[in-house]
Amino acid sequence: MELLDVVTLLGIGVLGGVWNAVAGGATLFTFPALMAAGLPPLVANATNYVALLPSNAAALPAYRCELRQVGRALWPLVIVSGLGAIVGSVLLLFSDPAVFERLIPALILTATALFAFGDQIRAKLLHVAGGTRTGSVVYLGLFVASIYGGYFGAGLGIILLGIAQIMGYSDFHVANAIKNLLASSFSLLSIIVFGVGGLIAWPQAFAMMAGSTLGGYLGGTFAKYTNPRLLRGAVILFGVVLSGVYAWRAFA
Repeated sequence: MELLDVVTLLGIGVLGGVWNAVAGGATLFTFPALMAAGLPPLVANATNYVALLPSNAAALPAYRCELRQVGRALWPLVIVSGLGAIVGSVLLLFSDPAVFERLIPALILTATALFAFGDQIRAKLLHVAGGTRTGSVVYLGLFVASIYGGYFGAGLGIILLGIAQIMGYSDFHVANAIKNLLASSFSLLSIIVFGVGGLIAWPQAFAMMAGSTLGGYLGGTFAKYTNPRLLRGAVILFGVVLSGVYAWRAFA
């Protein structure tokens, strides 16, 4: 690997780490960078999981208080998302990602709408259910989203934020803490599957990982001291842009 590739992947890793910790969707930056470094798309996709793992994990210390607020309710979320990630990662090993990539724009746009209107959707669900939690439906949604996360993962942070909103965690920082924890846990499981399958380019992964570690910590700290309304607006705008970019790539 050339020195220029190392420096580029390191810099993109910092940028991706900051954005992933704040809002999610850093794959928009990191996946093309790995392909530009000479990796085939499938290998770049698997390597991307290793590269971005610290961007979410490094943000967790900044969210200790928020995670303590959620408490034991985190465990079912971690288990359900982990099972979904394993299913998605195994599917990636044995399938052609081209067809699924065409669905990405619609999935990201749907996730953005979930986040933007999460409070209204949650209130409607609770009203229809007679004031009881519609937990099974939400967990099913988390499982399906995690399959997508294990398969490709672009924009998954927005999906997780939307699900957290619907589950009742309307405070942005609490929802963001849940997103970072789930992304860290099921990314680790996906990495194990991809590692066994031989899809990971470790030198490129470690170069970008070094940057995303720093970026993830800076992003987690930055997010806690930023106006939640501004962050919400940034997430929604980024989701719309991200869906448009992937639509252009898929159908151009």
